[in-house]
Amino acid sequence: MYKKLAPVLATLTAAALFTSACSSSGDKSDDAATSTEKVALTYWSWAPNMDKVVEGWNSTHPNIQVTVNKQDGGDPAVTKLLTAIKAGSGAPDVMQAEYQKIPTLVSADALADIGKEAGSLKDKFPAAAWNAVTLGSEAVYGVPQDSGPLMFFYRSDIFEKNKLQAPKTWDDYATAAATIHKANPKQYLGTFSASDAGLFAGLAQQAGASWWGVNGDSWTVNINDAATQKVAGYWGGLVEKGVIDNKPMYTPEWNAALNDGTQVGWVSAVWAPGVLEGSAKDTKGKWKAATMPQWDAASPATGNWGGSATSVTSQSKHPKQAAEFVAWLNSDPAALKLLAGTANVYPAANDATSVLTTPPAFFADQADFYTIAAEAAKVTKPFTYGPNVNVAYSAFNDAFGKAAESKKAAAFTESLVTMQKATVDDMKNSGFTVAG
Repeated sequence: MYKKLAPVLATLTAAALFTSACSSSGDKSDDAATSTEKVALTYWSWAPNMDKVVEGWNSTHPNIQVTVNKQDGGDPAVTKLLTAIKAGSGAPDVMQAEYQKIPTLVSADALADIGKEAGSLKDKFPAAAWNAVTLGSEAVYGVPQDSGPLMFFYRSDIFEKNKLQAPKTWDDYATAAATIHKANPKQYLGTFSASDAGLFAGLAQQAGASWWGVNGDSWTVNINDAATQKVAGYWGGLVEKGVIDNKPMYTPEWNAALNDGTQVGWVSAVWAPGVLEGSAKDTKGKWKAATMPQWDAASPATGNWGGSATSVTSQSKHPKQAAEFVAWLNSDPAALKLLAGTANVYPAANDATSVLTTPPAFFADQADFYTIAAEAAKVTKPFTYGPNVNVAYSAFNDAFGKAAESKKAAAFTESLVTMQKATVDDMKNSGFTVAG
């Protein structure tokens, strides 16, 4: 049954849900399994070459063999899993789950709590990544796999030409944006993309926002909080002044702007080099990576854009073995090396830098690329997602799309009112209790 109340997310103990996961299989439980029993597990993932990563496990664990079933992507995989959960069969043992989707999956009884098996891994991951799989509770609904700490990418040649340094604060960024655009009206340090709610959420996260939360028997929704208002007002102000662009990212126009030098900066995440290599190939060797501009330089922080965990589903007949595999996949040094080098993801584990010794090809001249990324991951602020992220993000696209088109700073902050109302109304209509 789809859970409507937040306490389910905060109060279930590891033992309780683990017992539930074992008994729900309708088959022999792991308590009765012997060490020599051969177990076959299925794993849904959309990460590239994950089958090759899993070969590393299968070659050393002959009694627990994992088969990867490649999925189309995050949202299609979630829909497919929820359909299987509702039907009572058809779910895999293990599922790649985006952090933002975990509350939805937990509320639908789709994920098992593997705290008993994986809880000891907590210190191997940044606090923000661990919070994403625990939802701030004692339960553990997966092990962090990859993360997307926000970083700043800029054309070093343009900065040198304008006698600028990489911005250390958001005031510095605004000054750089104005300087660059004044020197060449065709150039922008960035754009506000009203079709990328995930990036905006990460920017709000850096400022200290957490849009959802649990308060006793209720959910809280704080999209229109002071931290997010500050972020919205800041970007709205830059758009109104005309010193950054107001067009969406990931369009042919944006790709061309990166390549022809009219877009000379990008607030993005650790995975940005792959995008730049595809979209801005003619500018290779001209970009640098830096930490995010800060609201308070004395207290470094960043947000997250993207990332996923590996979870055990509630339909798994072998949750203990599945949890063992999940723990290996995301914390074992050999597995981390495969994730980074074969699956081309940035592992969430603290010691990811031990296997990321060579910078991305697009940043071949920046040997400290992954050192910067690791520092960013360590200062990523916690952020709790809710069960209807899709509704909040859809409201963002609509409201901020109009605000960006209007080029009025006030419209940016007013858009948060729309997002807050749409999110709360949807939760209440779905049967959730929302405080406030």
